[in-house]
Amino acid sequence: MWAVVPIKLLNAAKQRLAHALEQPDRRRLMLAMTEDVLAALAGVSSLGGVAVVSGDPEVVALARRFGFRHVPEPEACGHTAAVAHAATLLAGEGALGMLTLPGDVPLVTAAEIGAVLAAHGGARSVTLVPAHDRRGTNCAVCSPPTVIPLRFGKASFSPHVTAARACGVAPRILALPGLGLDIDTPDDLEMLLNCPAPTRTHAVLAASGIAARFSAAGRRTAAARAPA
Repeated sequence: MWAVVPIKLLNAAKQRLAHALEQPDRRRLMLAMTEDVLAALAGVSSLGGVAVVSGDPEVVALARRFGFRHVPEPEACGHTAAVAHAATLLAGEGALGMLTLPGDVPLVTAAEIGAVLAAHGGARSVTLVPAHDRRGTNCAVCSPPTVIPLRFGKASFSPHVTAARACGVAPRILALPGLGLDIDTPDDLEMLLNCPAPTRTHAVLAASGIAARFSAAGRRTAAARAPA
């Protein structure tokens, strides 16, 4: 089983946070989250390998620091195409399965990834972990890697369930708190800050002052809503 992590160019990351964070902060945040995800994967001994699909030099350097494989991203192809490219590559190399997760789930742990792998079946199996709102898909495990067409986006979970069933596969579904929280919006960021953890992401948010700014904004909002 190979793990695949697609990471877009950092300068273009987290556009939905643009009104809350400047581009340099979004870049640092995405790199820190990626490091947390790769660190979790590094703790999963049952994986056959980890492939990072990216065209960003800093991400490539980070992947190599962990000893992971770098798969060059086809030119600005997006999340879905990056995963499909890796799935086709791995299937052609004889890989029996693929686990894919995004780089923006900093609370994921090796234990959660291990639980997903333990729940996964054998040949012709699909396991899905939904986002906390059960709209997006934050982890998909496919055996073989191309057993179903994966189409990621804000509302990909139900279509993935439907796609698996259409291919004659009953998907296994796990809800996990770390994998379930992907950071796309200011609300997601507040949820993350309300879940203290010894992550690289939390350290960067604290050192950059982002955590303090969000905390102050939250206090102001609460004060404004309080009854007179």
